Amino acid sequence: MLMAIRNIFLSLKNSFNGSCHAAPLISIRIFFGLLVAFSTIRFLALGWANEHFICPDFHFKYFGFEWVQVPGAFWVYFFHVALILSSLCVAFGFLYRFTSIITFLLFTYIQLWDATYYLNHYYFISLFALLMTIVPAHVSYSIDAYMQPALFANRVPSWTINVLKLQLAIVYIFAGIAKLNAPWLLEALPLKIWLPSRGEYFLLGPLFEQEWVAYLFSWVGMFYDLAIVFLLVNIRTRKFAFFLVVVFHLLTRWLFPIGVFPFVMILMTMIFFSPRWHYNWQQRLLSFAGITTPMHRYINRFRSYEWNAIVLKGIKMCVVLFFIFQLLFPLRCLLYSDSLFWKEQGYRFSWRVMLIEKAGDATFFINEKGKEKKGEVYNEEFLTAQQQKQLAIQPDFILQYAHFLKNHYEDKGMKDVEVRTNTFVTLNGQPSALYINPNVNLAEIEDSWAARNWVTSYPYR
Repeated sequence: MLMAIRNIFLSLKNSFNGSCHAAPLISIRIFFGLLVAFSTIRFLALGWANEHFICPDFHFKYFGFEWVQVPGAFWVYFFHVALILSSLCVAFGFLYRFTSIITFLLFTYIQLWDATYYLNHYYFISLFALLMTIVPAHVSYSIDAYMQPALFANRVPSWTINVLKLQLAIVYIFAGIAKLNAPWLLEALPLKIWLPSRGEYFLLGPLFEQEWVAYLFSWVGMFYDLAIVFLLVNIRTRKFAFFLVVVFHLLTRWLFPIGVFPFVMILMTMIFFSPRWHYNWQQRLLSFAGITTPMHRYINRFRSYEWNAIVLKGIKMCVVLFFIFQLLFPLRCLLYSDSLFWKEQGYRFSWRVMLIEKAGDATFFINEKGKEKKGEVYNEEFLTAQQQKQLAIQPDFILQYAHFLKNHYEDKGMKDVEVRTNTFVTLNGQPSALYINPNVNLAEIEDSWAARNWVTSYPYR
């Protein structure tokens, strides 16, 4: 036993202290840059920049980032175009250090404009983009290496590849752990609600109407998330594991409208393949393009990427802190005793992917302090349809909107405006229940890390 533990420790130590061929970083740089560029072009082509950021008069914010405001229409498009250009520069390795930082900053900045559209894969891309700013993914097959021959290297420290693997592992394993709950495993919720609506799908449609299929998908999804990283790490099961990755994400994309996320996960998962596999496909691509490089360079022309010792020490320290945060932040929900799915404290940024079906209806009332007469607010005057949908089920959005209404009507001449709401929510098909204490003046409550006592307790146990 002690010998086995020692061997595992030495293996981990070597994997982070050794060096390997740079080919995996080159592949991921190209895939990542092109994916960000494609998804941003798609975002603009679908008119979402205008729909999400320009048309609405009000935008929901992430806690702590209320200061991030949506700029004017020109700047909305300017930043999206700049993101496309910077991500293409990343893909081709042009001014890589600068453009990778710009890509991270622009993508993250745009996501902070409105929390209405939060998705786990946007968070993942921001984190991955941050890691891409520190890894030397431009040392080969890049414009930078072509213009600066002294930059060329075909070997990089192993940890620069392993940090990308670790980020993917965190996503998968936390997603699997999140599925270890009674509604998902014992009641097949929310898949039991969603799948029957796909009954008209070609060939497999009738199967989706069967309850046992929802249970099968729930259990398979849990095992997949928990096991896939270990299957990818093992060279004997890697090809089979990647086949599962492709099937799982393409099936998910077929069943649910989740954008480019399946393709992001498929391509980023290729980081687990060996350096030689990446090198070989790169050579085949160059050959197809009519560019030839000697195959022996893979074996004989070793040139390692070197960092300044002080800079390297600082980078490693930051990486360690980054992953400590990644491991602890998804667990913050344990600080609260209330239902996570109901009050959602600690739900975002914790890799809880498609775990609940939640819908609600929120009606807001305003009155001047000390006066009984109250007026009903017509939410459609201030919010888009998507914002109204999210408002009714997100406690922090309800609170933000209440403060907005207080300020709005006080600017109109009212004094000491109080805001209350009658909000009813249904979770995973349960009967609709009162969600917010209707007697609480929400305009007096400030959002914080404290327990949300103004949200009712979950009525179904």
